[in-house]
Amino acid sequence: MSAFNYPDFPVQLGYMTESIQRSYIAHAVDKKLLPVQAHRMAPIVALEASNDIRQPIQFWQLFSVLGPDRILAIVRNFYERVFADEEWFVSVFARVGGVEHHVITQASMWADVMGGGPYYHGADFRLNFHHTHNAMQLMNAKGAERWTALMVDTLDPSSEHMTQDPRVRPALNTFLHFFMEKYAREFGFESQSAFGELNPAVKRKINFMKMTAEAIKALDEDELRQALEEQGVDISAYPSKQDLVEKAQML
Repeated sequence: MSAFNYPDFPVQLGYMTESIQRSYIAHAVDKKLLPVQAHRMAPIVALEASNDIRQPIQFWQLFSVLGPDRILAIVRNFYERVFADEEWFVSVFARVGGVEHHVITQASMWADVMGGGPYYHGADFRLNFHHTHNAMQLMNAKGAERWTALMVDTLDPSSEHMTQDPRVRPALNTFLHFFMEKYAREFGFESQSAFGELNPAVKRKINFMKMTAEAIKALDEDELRQALEEQGVDISAYPSKQDLVEKAQML
C-alpha cells in the first residue's frame, strides 16, 4: 500500500506549465530518459504526482507534493544566501530589487512551472526579458557556476521542506538542471551544473502479446531490444530491427 495520497495541494496549469512540460519531454525523449510516447502517458503528463513510489515525480508535479509554503521556504533560503555572497554576484540582483522581491518572483515562477496555477504573469517572455536585460552579467559560465553552488548549498540542508518522499529532491534537481542547460544553450556558455541525483529514466512497459503487428513495427529499435531482453531473449541473435520485430511478433 502506498504511503502517499497525492495531491496534497490542488493543482492547475500555470502560464508556463504546458510549454515547459513539452520542451522537457522532447529533451528527455531525445536523451532516452522518457519513452517516445511520454506526451500521451498519464502518469508523466499529469500535474499530480504518482502515489506509486516506483514512478518518479516530474517537476511539473512538485506543487501537488510541496505546496506554496515549502516552495517559498526553499527559495527564501536561496536568496538569503545570494544577498550574503560576493559583491560581483550580489550587485546584479540588488539592482533589480531586495531579497523579498526576488523571493516572491522566483517562488512564483517555480509554483507556475510546478503545477500550482497561473502565478508567473508574463511567462516565457518575462523570464527571457529578465535574463537578457537584468541578469545578463551573470548569464555565463562563471555566473552559472556560482548560482549552482549556492542552490546546492540551499538544497542540501532543506530536506525539512521536501517531505518524506525521496523522489522530491531528484525532481527538484531535474527541474534546476533542465533550466540551467536551457540557459547555457540560449546564452552560449558551457554549463557545469551539478545539483545532485536526477530523475531516473522512465521506460514504457511493453507487452508484445497485447500489441498488433503494426504497433510492434512502430517501436524504435532500442525499445524492441530492451523489451525482448526483459523477456529473456538473447538479442545478439537478432542483429537488425527487422529481426527484432519478427521475433517480437512470434512471442
